[in-house]
Amino acid sequence: MGKLDQYCFDGTNALSLKKLPTDSKKDQVDKETILAKTEKNQEKIFALQDKLYADAKEGLIIILQARDAAGKDSTIRHVMGGINPQGVQVFSYKQPSKDELAHDYLWRCVTNLPKRGMIAIFNRSYYEDVLVVKVHELYKGYHMAERCLNPDTIIENRYRQIRHFEEYLYDNSYRVVKILLNVSKEKQKQRFLERIDLPEKNWKFSQSDMAERALWDQYDDAYECAVNATATKENPWYVIPADQKWYSRYLVSEIILDVLQKIDPQYPTLSQEEAEKLPQYKEMLQNENMKHS
Repeated sequence: MGKLDQYCFDGTNALSLKKLPTDSKKDQVDKETILAKTEKNQEKIFALQDKLYADAKEGLIIILQARDAAGKDSTIRHVMGGINPQGVQVFSYKQPSKDELAHDYLWRCVTNLPKRGMIAIFNRSYYEDVLVVKVHELYKGYHMAERCLNPDTIIENRYRQIRHFEEYLYDNSYRVVKILLNVSKEKQKQRFLERIDLPEKNWKFSQSDMAERALWDQYDDAYECAVNATATKENPWYVIPADQKWYSRYLVSEIILDVLQKIDPQYPTLSQEEAEKLPQYKEMLQNENMKHS
């Protein structure tokens, strides 16, 4: 996978965010070359997605997690924008509703699992329940049995449950690819300032953005713990630099292309009996045209 190897976490190496780059400098790449490669990757992705939809044997779930202003929405638009919408669904998970809180934390994502042959993109996901819930200790306000709310075990239990859930999906012909867009604190600051300065982007900024930014180190710990506890060979994490959107989009396209190539979907083939009838059907259609001419 080339450059992807250093950003892939499959349980064999531990994540330390401070040791990972947030831009492309370490990889010494040329922007124009990367943009051209991204375009070629998109063409390959589109072709494979068409086969995936026709084959309908495996489903693909792409999870995007990130801090605010890391570029999740634009990544989805640019990398997957040209795919046949019939085969792709995007789901965004914000603060859970009253109805969602009345169910188990996996419920709202489970209801959006794609059919085999489809791609589902989760803009945030059930991982919020071991990230923001952990940082803010939101579980203390849950209306649940006391046996489920032990602060010493609830998050660890959820790591285990998520691993098992993703193993279950893999064993039922789904692939789960998890991507963390790793943006630096300085770049987030720049993007927040842009949201404040540009009237057309004011709507993207909220007071809660600043409150979450103040908890940067706590989120570092939460991300590292979540990745290290749930990364497996079958369901790996990719923690990619997000300071330069053109580079993060390229890496995301590489990740998606890689998993689609591993799935290796094929167009369904006709049985010999059906194939032998094709010349007959062709002749019937051609004769039909002659009658109308």
